[in-house]
Amino acid sequence: MPQRGCRMRLNKYLAQCGVCSRRDADKLIEQGKVLVNGQVAGMGQQVLETDTVQVGKKILQGKQTCKVLAFYKPVGVVCTERDPHAEKKIMDMIRCPERLTYAGRLDKDSEGLILLTNDGDLINAMMRGANRHEKEYIVKIDREITPDFLEIMRKGIYLKDLDITTRECKIEKIGKYTFQIILTQGVNRQIRRMCEACGAKVRSLKRIRVMNIRLGDLKPGEWREVTGGELETLLTDTGMLNRK
Repeated sequence: MPQRGCRMRLNKYLAQCGVCSRRDADKLIEQGKVLVNGQVAGMGQQVLETDTVQVGKKILQGKQTCKVLAFYKPVGVVCTERDPHAEKKIMDMIRCPERLTYAGRLDKDSEGLILLTNDGDLINAMMRGANRHEKEYIVKIDREITPDFLEIMRKGIYLKDLDITTRECKIEKIGKYTFQIILTQGVNRQIRRMCEACGAKVRSLKRIRVMNIRLGDLKPGEWREVTGGELETLLTDTGMLNRK
């Protein structure tokens, strides 16, 4: 919320209220879906603490305290809320009264750590590929892991269907068919695509860490709130701790 007597850009205000990222806020403003004191807002508009801001039918109550949840997504559960045919959705399992949004996703066939937050700016910072935030996985494939496989994966693989080459990554064999891998980019189904390019098929995939947040002892379907020093480190590493 803007400090008393101080103005704040409307897109930043919407992000701090947990509505969406600043970029998506600009889209809402451009589409005429945001009102300030009953009037359609304009691009670049600034607001005061005393202003009434409305998005759709919802009147905002000012900046919320940043909340982050760590959730263990089971296999078969989807992240999207837009699929009317999905039987199992994360939001149905958490049932949090606050509006939370995913800071990164996992496909239906994968399991492990998903972070959710009410802070649009935090999501934007975490999802920005240039920031190279680490995500760690344990993966089992359908063939024995060889030194050549590890080296090819580590150096980066050209994905023809996306016309990109994956970044160098950290990878370690931890079993005959199992490896641990740390990525710093967010390509859709990246590990599965990389393995397929090497002639292997993923049998199971579990994310165990996002930046400093670890899955820990959570069991499938369980969640916990990220607090204290753990939250402070996350906000520091994303540049969100002392934002203005």
